[in-house]
Amino acid sequence: MEISRSRIAANYRAVRHAIGASAGIIGVVKADAYRHGAVEVARVLVGEGAEWLAVSSVEEGVTLRTAGIPGRILVMAGVMGWERQALREFRLTPVVHSLDELPFLQQEGPLDVHLKIDTGMDRLGTRASAAEIAAALAAAPLVRVEGLMSHFASATDFVSSQTEEQIAAFRKMAAELAVRGIHPPLMHFSSTNAIAYPRRKAWLSLVRPGHAIYGYVSPARGPAPAAVFTVKPALTWKTRIVTVKDVPEGAKVGYGGSFTAPAPMRLAVLAAGYADGVPHRLSNKGKVIAGGKFAPIVGTVSMDLTTIDITSSPFLRPGDEVTLLGREGEVSLDAQQIAKTAGTISYNVLCGISARVKRFYTD
Repeated sequence: MEISRSRIAANYRAVRHAIGASAGIIGVVKADAYRHGAVEVARVLVGEGAEWLAVSSVEEGVTLRTAGIPGRILVMAGVMGWERQALREFRLTPVVHSLDELPFLQQEGPLDVHLKIDTGMDRLGTRASAAEIAAALAAAPLVRVEGLMSHFASATDFVSSQTEEQIAAFRKMAAELAVRGIHPPLMHFSSTNAIAYPRRKAWLSLVRPGHAIYGYVSPARGPAPAAVFTVKPALTWKTRIVTVKDVPEGAKVGYGGSFTAPAPMRLAVLAAGYADGVPHRLSNKGKVIAGGKFAPIVGTVSMDLTTIDITSSPFLRPGDEVTLLGREGEVSLDAQQIAKTAGTISYNVLCGISARVKRFYTD
């Protein structure tokens, strides 16, 4: 993989320009920065002025701190009991999803936390009433609710009313907490899609772009407004040809003989398979870029190898580069195109790239 630092910085600046001074930015670098490398991406974002970063786990936060990353780090997906001490040691800010967590965090206090409200996604976040939240916080005085947050389930869907309902539920909760004297100085709700297709009522004091930093915005459904920024992929993924072979008409290719050559063909076997992150569902329907043009995947994607048809590029030889994701001249293939073919989402394609694929960073 080749990851462009300058492209990540440009994508961050595009988001920054779109929101203006209305909100701060939490740069989301969870899942090893969507496989772009959390430490390197964090360095770029901090260099661009990001004061907050978001990770999924305490372990991810510790990795950043150990690498010397400064600023605030938000741990979004929960804290196990044995990890609580690390919150103070590594200056990590946990997201609280349940009031049951407060007595335990009180033991680690004083501690700033962000309280997540379940406004309708029915995943993480508390569904407790404002009165219940106020009572639980009163019983844990060393825990300070620095932030109030939620998460959209359908931010790209402009047919459904779910997003507006979630915004209304969040506002109602914030107002009810304010009546009880709870005024979190920070509030955040919007990630990439709610920023791009501007749900401005939910930009609040912070926004949480993740996918946009890496060059992607999900397609919208229904009468969506135009996106307020443009970003470009920061990652190019390449492999090399292991061998080239000519096969006759009728040859069975790959496990299960899932592809039958309709005519004499020249095939190339690539040094990448599903253990590297090439989706198995691309078998017999995906494509790569070889010799500056698209080359179809033939046969079943194997653990370590993928076979392609290079009949139209017979000059290719073992050792030549092939692009799995990226651009060669005027031909390009991005994670959204791959995801559409594989029947998944672009997040899955990016996060599915294995750690054994070596990263190289360019300026």
